[in-house]
Amino acid sequence: MSNAIKETHFSFPKQKGFYKGKVRDVYMFEKELVVVASDRISAFDVVLPRAIPYKGQVLNQIAAGFLKATADLVPNWVTATPDPSVTIGKRCEPFKVEMVIRGYLAGHAAREYALGKRIICGVPMPEELRENDAFPTPIITPTTKASEGHDEDISREDILAKGIVSEADYLVLEQYTRDLFQSGQEMAKEKGLILVDTKYEFGKAEGKIYLIDEIHTPDSSRYFYAEGYEENQKQGLPQKQLSKEFVRQWLIANGFQGKEGQVVPEMSDELVQSISDRYIELFEKITGTGFVRAETTDIATRIEKSILDYLAN
Repeated sequence: MSNAIKETHFSFPKQKGFYKGKVRDVYMFEKELVVVASDRISAFDVVLPRAIPYKGQVLNQIAAGFLKATADLVPNWVTATPDPSVTIGKRCEPFKVEMVIRGYLAGHAAREYALGKRIICGVPMPEELRENDAFPTPIITPTTKASEGHDEDISREDILAKGIVSEADYLVLEQYTRDLFQSGQEMAKEKGLILVDTKYEFGKAEGKIYLIDEIHTPDSSRYFYAEGYEENQKQGLPQKQLSKEFVRQWLIANGFQGKEGQVVPEMSDELVQSISDRYIELFEKITGTGFVRAETTDIATRIEKSILDYLAN
């Protein structure tokens, strides 16, 4: 197995704080964030025990490409990517909601639909849809942004009623979400993919709303292959997809859905390698370029040096 980085423990000059997310290690400075995309992988809001080689690099580089491609559409937080696994950008105050947008009945929405539910996050879903059918128009199904534990579905009405986001800001978040999703779907289509659903996170700095975190990666998004989609729907067959859903399905098949008392099944070397291969496959498919594996002899030293060099300039 290739080397992988599960966590970092750096200490930088003028560093103000540190936050360890499910996947990212965030080093805080007065006006900037240094974000290291680790090789950790999470599912059902649980960090799995094995790190996935090159996963952090895949996520960071896909996100960097899409953030650059959409910068004229929505302002974003990024100022530099000094290492394949590092992004540096503006420090924003995050909104405490994640803007999930769905173009198709898949994943969580499909599981809710199968239970007979026809309203999700206050948004009605049409009758007689089959799993993986397209919605007439994409629907926004926000979730709370939990600091610990599970994110929870929440409606637009509850977000406004509870004052989580002001109405003026929320209208901007909705418009940015729809604009980004439309752009993401168009870029996916050019590569023979369907962007099925995704999530966006936003923050505010000096009174301005910015797109933060990652976008259109396999951790935050679900993709189908366009080729064969219609035929698979006609025959009621599963769609070939590039996303983290295959990891969730493996966990479900092995008795784990993140519920109390459940234990994460053991991850074999073969499984870890297959997950790594799938992430690289998505990188190459969605970017249309070959994946160049970064040096992994001593990832921590490589990453630390790249950040120190940036901070010194």
